[in-house]
Amino acid sequence: MIDHQKLPPQHVVVRKNRWTGTLKKLNKSKFLYTMFALPFVYFLIFHYAPMVGNLMAFQEYSIMKGFFASPWAGTKYFQQFLTDPYFWKVVRNTLMINVYSLIFYFPAPIIFAILMNELRVQLFKRVIQTVTYVPHFLSTVVVAGMLVNFLSTTGLINQITHMFGMEAKTFMSLPEWFRTIFISSEIWQGMGWNSIIYLAALASIDPLLYEAATIDGANRWHKIRHITLPGISTVATILFLLTIGHMLSVGFEKIILLYSGPTYETADVIQSFVYRRGLIDADFSFAAAVGIFQSVLSLVLIVSANSISKRVNGTRLF
Repeated sequence: MIDHQKLPPQHVVVRKNRWTGTLKKLNKSKFLYTMFALPFVYFLIFHYAPMVGNLMAFQEYSIMKGFFASPWAGTKYFQQFLTDPYFWKVVRNTLMINVYSLIFYFPAPIIFAILMNELRVQLFKRVIQTVTYVPHFLSTVVVAGMLVNFLSTTGLINQITHMFGMEAKTFMSLPEWFRTIFISSEIWQGMGWNSIIYLAALASIDPLLYEAATIDGANRWHKIRHITLPGISTVATILFLLTIGHMLSVGFEKIILLYSGPTYETADVIQSFVYRRGLIDADFSFAAAVGIFQSVLSLVLIVSANSISKRVNGTRLF
């Protein structure tokens, strides 16, 4: 006979079965979880753990005392940044470079992907793709060095302009040329690589749509306008929203390598300002406050852009 008093309670049996089922699922997908663990640990160590450093923005931070022993300063450094003479200059330069980037750099991969999609000679298409992908793999230091050499008074650009009777210019020391040089180099370096995602989106468009349009008498422009562009609009909108979120995070490595005293007027951005005050001047609390200001403003921009996109065409990130 069965001794019912020795049987485990029902809820214990259910809990044990659930735990066993969970272990089986984990064991079944153990290799996937192992692969997931690597990026998880990376983001945990290099992205989330450093957030403790935000405490510096509210402290009179001292390296000797550390995060938890430094005296509190409240919002002193936020007020100091907002009243700093450089505040409007660096914010204006950051926004101007990003606005130019949205106008010229963001559409470049889309236009390039559409042009590549229209090519019918596969060999020529592959050669063009290879040539345009290569600059993405060049180091920022190498690209900056190339720009400095090409744009020097004895560089390639001035040699070409000299052939047409123009005088040599010191492009790298002219404030009015800095944004043009920066955006142009960004387009050259990233256009081909960034077009990959748009080419993938174009490949997912049903070819029958193009065949039906041909039967109806549509030319290439009509197909691009009514089939190609709507087909990649969702991908383009999502990438546009991500770009908006990084509007205040300019590729300052290239700016640091290219700018100089004469070009501060148009080249000095928030991140280069933080670099000088935080690392060179060792004003860690002030630099941390500026960094938090930048992050909060970026959050406001991406939330606003996401809300507008949701209302306009129904596409959103969250």
